[in-house]
Amino acid sequence: MRHGSQQVSDKTFLTLAAGEGGAGAVAELRAAQRARNRVLVRGVVGEARSAGHPGAALAMRAYGLLAELEGQADEEVERLLRYPAVGAWAWRTYRSLRSGDDSRDDPAQLGALAVVVAVRARVRCRVRLPVRDSTIMLPSLGRLTLPAGAPATVDVEVRPDGDGAELDAGGLTVRVAPPGDRPGWQALRGWSVIPGFDLVVDDLDPYRWPVEGVTEPRLGRERLRAWRAHLDDAWRVLTAHHRHVAEEVSSTVSVLTPVKAPDRGQNSASTREAFGTVAMSDPWHGLGLAATLAHEIQHAKLTALTEVIPLTLPDDGRRYYAPWRDDPRPAYGLLQGSYAYLGVAEFWRRQHSFERDAEAFRARVELARWRRGAYQVTGTLLASGSLNERGEEFVACMRRTLEECAAEPVDDLAEAQALREAERHLDAWRRRNT
Repeated sequence: MRHGSQQVSDKTFLTLAAGEGGAGAVAELRAAQRARNRVLVRGVVGEARSAGHPGAALAMRAYGLLAELEGQADEEVERLLRYPAVGAWAWRTYRSLRSGDDSRDDPAQLGALAVVVAVRARVRCRVRLPVRDSTIMLPSLGRLTLPAGAPATVDVEVRPDGDGAELDAGGLTVRVAPPGDRPGWQALRGWSVIPGFDLVVDDLDPYRWPVEGVTEPRLGRERLRAWRAHLDDAWRVLTAHHRHVAEEVSSTVSVLTPVKAPDRGQNSASTREAFGTVAMSDPWHGLGLAATLAHEIQHAKLTALTEVIPLTLPDDGRRYYAPWRDDPRPAYGLLQGSYAYLGVAEFWRRQHSFERDAEAFRARVELARWRRGAYQVTGTLLASGSLNERGEEFVACMRRTLEECAAEPVDDLAEAQALREAERHLDAWRRRNT
């Protein structure tokens, strides 16, 4: 397989520092992530061989098959390398091999990637794959469940036929394309938001999220239908009033992962391991989901950027107050939060005039609170001594955008409410952490 590295241009750096970016900037970040995943996949094979892992030989054969398939189906290989759970598997498996803790993450799972490419490219092949708890996960496609008592590894044969493909795995024969659930097969589900922007709801892959115990099991049809309806509403909000956010989301986010809701409110997150995934609890309505996406796309952009251009110095143990967190944060976490809430403030700056009555007041409160909070944190960061030279440049540019955001008129009632909420949060934080 091809290998390489990817850089981020100075123009993209400055555009991102201002809080935006658009499709062009995101394309550079995606290329960097894809290059990283290629290096990690190669690293998994090399580390497995060096460690003498039992799955090393299967990983080597799978890697060779992927290289062959790349010559026939380059676009499908590229598509799979962008899939978030593939990057998460490669990253975690590489780390576990390097650390010597190889009890969980199997390098032979690389064969599942070859199977996915073969299914999509309609290429006949045969691959030996590891089995976990009688299941085989094919990233971005779905999950095979073999009869009880399946061996630790089985041969999987891909047989293209008609308009799809059939798999023969350990005595189980099932059509996996076109999509749809069948005995022994659960397909990942999703939809096309617009032509060129497809989303998968990944509620199956064991690598869909790095935190154990927080993911939801497979969504029922009614819940899945509600997710789609709220996303359609959110997309209308973004395309109507937040074009650059819509561009970034459609160019970056490919997977939604359902996670459990907190006792109060909602939950959403992004992670370094699975670039392109937004994890969230059940959305309540389209406007809230649009704001969530505006928030999470900031995290995704900054995470991808800092893998290419570090912005903070090594963690020195100091922790700081963040107006959106209950716990003290390191400098990098503070930077991530302030960048995300810059995006939130900009979202409400553009959105509040389109809301009415109570929703309009709440939108103005959100604008007032988060532009002030993010601005304060940029000051903390610049005074901390925890940023490197590029980090200082980045945060200074963020600060200028927040100064422009502060010029948006907000009525006194909304400002006062935002201040009360901020003060309550700070008081509670002090009681909890001092």
